[in-house]
Amino acid sequence: MNKHFLLLLLLVTTGTWAQNANRKFISAKESKDALEITVSDGKYLIKPYSEYIVETTFLPIGEVFNPDSHAVVLKPNVKIAKFKDSGLTLHFSTKGINVTVQKSPFQISYGYKGEMLLSEKNGYTKKDSSEVLDFNLDVTKSLAPEALYGGGSRAIGLNRRGNKLKLRNQAHYGYGDRSELLNFSIPLVLSSKIYAVHFDNSALGTLDLDSQKNNTLAYETVSGRKTYQVIAANNWPQLVSEYTKLTGRQPLLPRWALGNFSSRFGYHSQAEVEKTIKKFEDDKIPVDAIILDLYWFGKSIQGTLGNLEWDRETFPNPEKMMADLNAKNIKTILITEPFILTTSSKWQEADAQKVLGTDQTGNSAKFDFYFGNGGIVDVFKPEGKTWFWNIYKNLVNQGVGGWWGDLGEPEAFPSKVITAKGKADQVHNIYGHNWAKMIFEGYQNDFPNVRPFILMRAGYSGSQRYGMVPWSGDVSRSWSGLQSQPEIAVEMGLQGIGFMHSDLGGFAGDYFDNELYLRWLQYGVFQPIFRPHAHEDVAPEPVYKDVATKAIAKKQVELRYQLLPYNYTLAFNNSENGKPLMQPLFFEEPNNTALYNNVESYLWGDAFLVHPITKPGVTSTSVYFPKKDNWFDFYTGRKYAGGTTENVAVTNDHIPVFVRGNSFVPMIKTIPNTANYSIENFDLHFYFDASKADGSGFLYNDDGKTPDARNKKQSEMLSFSSYYNGSELSINIGDEAQQHFKAAEKTITLLVHNVTNAKKVTVKGKNSTFKTSNNTLEIPVTLEKGTVKDIKIEL
Repeated sequence: MNKHFLLLLLLVTTGTWAQNANRKFISAKESKDALEITVSDGKYLIKPYSEYIVETTFLPIGEVFNPDSHAVVLKPNVKIAKFKDSGLTLHFSTKGINVTVQKSPFQISYGYKGEMLLSEKNGYTKKDSSEVLDFNLDVTKSLAPEALYGGGSRAIGLNRRGNKLKLRNQAHYGYGDRSELLNFSIPLVLSSKIYAVHFDNSALGTLDLDSQKNNTLAYETVSGRKTYQVIAANNWPQLVSEYTKLTGRQPLLPRWALGNFSSRFGYHSQAEVEKTIKKFEDDKIPVDAIILDLYWFGKSIQGTLGNLEWDRETFPNPEKMMADLNAKNIKTILITEPFILTTSSKWQEADAQKVLGTDQTGNSAKFDFYFGNGGIVDVFKPEGKTWFWNIYKNLVNQGVGGWWGDLGEPEAFPSKVITAKGKADQVHNIYGHNWAKMIFEGYQNDFPNVRPFILMRAGYSGSQRYGMVPWSGDVSRSWSGLQSQPEIAVEMGLQGIGFMHSDLGGFAGDYFDNELYLRWLQYGVFQPIFRPHAHEDVAPEPVYKDVATKAIAKKQVELRYQLLPYNYTLAFNNSENGKPLMQPLFFEEPNNTALYNNVESYLWGDAFLVHPITKPGVTSTSVYFPKKDNWFDFYTGRKYAGGTTENVAVTNDHIPVFVRGNSFVPMIKTIPNTANYSIENFDLHFYFDASKADGSGFLYNDDGKTPDARNKKQSEMLSFSSYYNGSELSINIGDEAQQHFKAAEKTITLLVHNVTNAKKVTVKGKNSTFKTSNNTLEIPVTLEKGTVKDIKIEL
């Protein structure tokens, strides 16, 4: 057993680390699904889910176990754990996780493969109006203080240790570089020691990440389950993979969701929509969707929420409008809110059908807030879900291609409101989660051949499994607003929510700065969703910019489309194993404490290192290059050694972006929108680095719209690998097309960067033509379905 773990077992026998002194061990037994430990003030239930995940529940005397988890989808498996009673201690362990229970003084601790993770401090304690679970951190002084991440969406620094986080989904209008509370408050903590603790309770509460500097992690809640899962792994990608195995994986989005959106607050009429799309066409700027804010159902901001049907005065023929857009392969996305105002056209119907949250008398609960007076749809009630979904279903049949769910924190949700799943304070944080679930399951039932697009502002642990595409809320249109965005997106990726993104250009305020706008778009190329959006005071669409700004913005949109093969593969990878699209640098160097709070740069997939420019007038910037590999400037080809920090020149037409040595990056030429996407003809860039022997990569492809295409055997995978022996570079390209996928022959232009001296090239043993230009070797390759091409380059 590891010496650190032994040290902790010694420490927990002292008063410093002992749990509640009044808690006495009584007995322990194995049941069919848990280890049950009876103590003087209640009972512990310990359940393994895998060799990496174990769950602990405390039941105070008189409390019955509540099996209802809104987050967890994995089933426990007690058979994988071994139980041993050694007299003074109990051991309950899998091949990875080990739970040690000391009988006197009572103490529970968790380790992974002999390394200590954490231990309960007081464990469960009851206060006047809340309940607490607390834990010991940093059990030895010889270890570097662990960094802590998680808690949902907020901007307080990447390493969130030292903060006490409120767990209550809440909007923050016009925030800048700091926001202590935003729309996702997820009760999950991740540690730089590569473990996580998920508190499986959706009620309001707080997460205290050692705010008192006494090495304590504490979860406090107003009510609900005292259940938490400890997750551990060998590395960061595996940790996120195990967490998303526990809470569900993001279904693969429709491919068009990775394209460009035309979006603003808002388009007031059908004429404005058609005029804007015409400008995209005239300027030849690719676009895949247009998003309509609340003016589609009302002329004013206040008093109209809940109409949920077209305003036929301003949108006289929406069916034809959407049909015309669909003919151009442009999707129409509509905003919806869960509030039905008393002034809306649907109030009487909703009230009569009892689909709204109620007050104590059982009547529809009414309340005042910014948008007017009304109530909220009870998405936990079968009748509420059916009524609400039928509105969506009708609009989908009219031609709507995707949904925007706004104000789902919820924006207003007084404590007096009662739902089918409990009072407002009990379900506040899972309202948006269940709203997304309603839409997702509605598509599964009524439109099973469609991948839904569900843009949502609020959610909870596991919301990714309902296809949720979240954004970071109403960020200010300012440099400080841009500065907070990489942190928010990277943090949410760690927490399973891989498609967190921002309103490109910033949303709130009338600050006009084209430099800011372009820097935000340049960052947006390398974040999950490319969606400029803002108040109409300053147009967010590139087509409404001046000639010079438009030209640079157009290049960003074009690059976004050129990277579709790579980006779509990232999205597929996320759906398969939960791997974040945006990754912090400590994924590369988990023991480098200097990176624990570093989000100045991040990884976009495995190939790209991205350094956003978040301040005005920058002409050079300092970039750290992760040490495992060398890196090449995406635009100039200049090589940077791994493990170094270099000063890099910055130009106005792009942000610093670098490619890992021996990476494969598939790209296409610019297309009008994703309906024109094809890999029958594409460029495969390989960034040769002679200092490393091998490299690998892959490209995923399907029709871009069939749900669960991989499991239906309606996809193909192209694999890439390289090997260099000092004189010859070998590159293999292989096609694995599934039986139900009609794969076409591929015409591939292989572009091998950093090669000037190729003497001979063979493709599958036959001499091949090639040419060299700008330090890049260009080789034509034809790849038939189900074949492998071996390219050898003699250097």
